[in-house]
Amino acid sequence: MKIHSATYALSGVRAEQYPIAGLPEIALVGRSNVGKSSLTNALLGRKSLARTSSQPGKTQTANFYLVNESFFIVDLPGYGYAKASKSDRARFSNIVGDYLESREELRLVLQVVDLRHPPTALDQEMFQYLRALDVPRLVIANKLDKLKRGEIERQRKVILATLPGLSPEQLVLFSAETKQGVSELWSRVDGVLD
Repeated sequence: MKIHSATYALSGVRAEQYPIAGLPEIALVGRSNVGKSSLTNALLGRKSLARTSSQPGKTQTANFYLVNESFFIVDLPGYGYAKASKSDRARFSNIVGDYLESREELRLVLQVVDLRHPPTALDQEMFQYLRALDVPRLVIANKLDKLKRGEIERQRKVILATLPGLSPEQLVLFSAETKQGVSELWSRVDGVLD
């Protein structure tokens, strides 16, 4: 996909704050600090459209980015940030759950995991939750650039084994740093948007 325009549109925490344009939406979910915002920037060919931080828990709202004036990428708050208060974690969880369960515009969910590590219990819960919602989804294994060539296939197999029901076609290896996997991911997104 050729990106002609990508702009920050708005942030919100409730449905009435979200866009009413009726455009398709691609949502990103994942643990805090797994690289959702970096992945957004890599996909859109921008360095700092989505704000990134080495501190987990930076994304605290649903952030909507308008792409080519035709669809939105939605960066949702991360899950599993241990240093957030219990009330903040519950609030982030409510934002994500309410969005995923109610957005008619949602066409695809990209669940971002860290390729270097087996999916956590929270990653597994999110995967099963998305399966139960029966929403089209892909698992994006980010941080490909952090592994040696020999480790990549082993970690890919670990992810497939840890997320029962995930097919190899639903797993995309990705590096927000080197942009490896960008064209493959766009080809999958294109198929959903068409």
